[in-house]
Amino acid sequence: MIYQRQFLKETTITAIAVFVVILAILVFTQGITLLGRAAGGNVAIDAVGTLIGFWVLNLAPLLLVLTAYISTLTVLTRYWRDSEMAIWLSSGLGLRQWVKPVMTFALPLMLLIAVLQIFVLPWAELRSREYAELLKQKQNLSLVEQGKFTELGKKNGRIYFVEQFDAHAGQLNHLFLREIGDDGKNQVIFAESGQFTLEGSDQHRTLVLHNGYRYLGNAGQGDFEQIAFKELRLATNTTPKLANPIDHRNTIPTIQLLRSKDPVHQAELMWRISLPITVVVLCWLAIPISYFNPRSGNSYHVLVAVGFFLVYQNSLTWVYGAMKSGKISFWPALLSVHGLTILCAWLLMRVRSLPAQPFWRAIRRAFAKQGKPT
Repeated sequence: MIYQRQFLKETTITAIAVFVVILAILVFTQGITLLGRAAGGNVAIDAVGTLIGFWVLNLAPLLLVLTAYISTLTVLTRYWRDSEMAIWLSSGLGLRQWVKPVMTFALPLMLLIAVLQIFVLPWAELRSREYAELLKQKQNLSLVEQGKFTELGKKNGRIYFVEQFDAHAGQLNHLFLREIGDDGKNQVIFAESGQFTLEGSDQHRTLVLHNGYRYLGNAGQGDFEQIAFKELRLATNTTPKLANPIDHRNTIPTIQLLRSKDPVHQAELMWRISLPITVVVLCWLAIPISYFNPRSGNSYHVLVAVGFFLVYQNSLTWVYGAMKSGKISFWPALLSVHGLTILCAWLLMRVRSLPAQPFWRAIRRAFAKQGKPT
């Protein structure tokens, strides 16, 4: 019908605008934070864009839920404000006729969120953690500065000094390194050149030194030993460790969560299933909440809409935490929050379909047979 096509057109345009605005604000805020960390040397500057991409992807499902809710509420509120809804109701049509176009708008978003939650985000989280691990392993090399004493790894108090460093070739020239050996003796190494390499099946990061001397001993004891070498290999204790799916619940494929009885895994499964349901329930809830009285000029329904969203999401978060600790099982957790919200949506639909009357009286009539909406 014409009104359905018009509603879908307006809601889609509004959703695109809302999504772009919210995404721009969040990306700008996160970008400033990451650039600040990059300026402090905590994050490589060339990794900022990739980290923002992973962050946006992880945030996309919740952002889509919020976008659908705001868009549906905004368009229907305009219909009330411009008296289009009053004309609709005076024609003998009820709010139930709006459920179909609203669901037509919400269901594709529900499917998109479901695909993201069930398939895409576990894979993206795994890739994100792998990328973070690689960044950690490259940090020592990326922060090599010539003419400055710097710590090398976390093993044996290694301190090094490089006179010249070619970042593109990874070549170090005229290098000094001091460490404490396993026997407690100081070791001082001078080398003409060196470079970092990855060796072995487990890809240990190794510092390979060429043409130098190694001095062993403690100051004041006169027991120094001098060893000349053409090549010396030192493990820097920065072994790259690729993320394993079983190391974190967010990276576990959904099919494995379905087979697991672990409360933590069950909680993660509940969360992945909940967000697609949330977008449908909230869009349905927006139909009665969007009621606006042009004569009053008040927009209290906006506060009600925000309150419902916060209570809904915080309830899901609380249930998620209770499931992780084993206080509640899967089905009661999944059905309780969604079931109560669906009940609220059904009740408000009936109340808004009744003639104008005090709210609590309308609530009582909504449960009575004579309160059945037209």
